[in-house]
Amino acid sequence: MRILVVEDEPKVAGFIKKGLEEEAYAVDVAADGEEGLYMATSNAYDAVILDLMLPKKNGIEVMREVRAAGMNVPVLMLTARDTLEDKVFGLDAGADDYLTKPFAFKELLARLRSLLRRGKAEITMLKVDDLTLDPATRKVKRGDEEIILTAKEFSLLEHMMRNVGKPLSRTNLSEHVWDINFDRMTNVVDVYINFLRNKVDKGFEKKLIQTVRGVGYMLKG
Repeated sequence: MRILVVEDEPKVAGFIKKGLEEEAYAVDVAADGEEGLYMATSNAYDAVILDLMLPKKNGIEVMREVRAAGMNVPVLMLTARDTLEDKVFGLDAGADDYLTKPFAFKELLARLRSLLRRGKAEITMLKVDDLTLDPATRKVKRGDEEIILTAKEFSLLEHMMRNVGKPLSRTNLSEHVWDINFDRMTNVVDVYINFLRNKVDKGFEKKLIQTVRGVGYMLKG
């Protein structure tokens, strides 16, 4: 899943980015409101983490313009202010949840997962044929055999399982698994697809990961 973090404090942005990437999210960062608004309305994100106090455009302005553009992406607003009035103001502008600084990363992660479940109507278990993936426990099985995946492999497989039967381009896969600075001229997507094939399909008669010539790859049940 791909997350946009709009935060002008480099240490806070770096802390959030590193933590989310360790949880297998692809993370883009914008350092001011104008950049954040442009990125939020120009790319497909699964969620946005938006600071209230930003240069150029504050979080409320960004929030209102994102909603005015008809975008329903889940938004978690961050602020150093914890008055009830500020919280109501942010929620009324269109934010889905509100977190006061300083915060524990575990709480941010829990709130983000809650928003993603709401926004995507996320089911507990993903299942394609005899392949299962549990987003909560991060366990993957093919039949009765547990498959151990790296963070990037897990993220790639989860995205493919959520789009079962759909041909996914290399660009689509890279945007949802790697960040916006990913070099699309590299063959890293193909490399990771091969990693997955060796773990998910090797030794099984039915091959679930299919190559779609001229497009990219598809998970087929």
